[in-house]
Amino acid sequence: MVESTTRDDMTWYKCEKCGLMFDDRDDAKQHEENCDSSDPSYLQ
Repeated sequence: MVESTTRDDMTWYKCEKCGLMFDDRDDAKQHEENCDSSDPSYLQ
């Protein structure tokens, strides 16, 4: 389930599996559905 938080007057959506944050809820939900919760691909 995507977690929401407010930072800098914006709402951010966080993947509970890996912690990656998105500014769009649909993007976060789509990511979380495909997230394998290992090291995030953006660090590779």
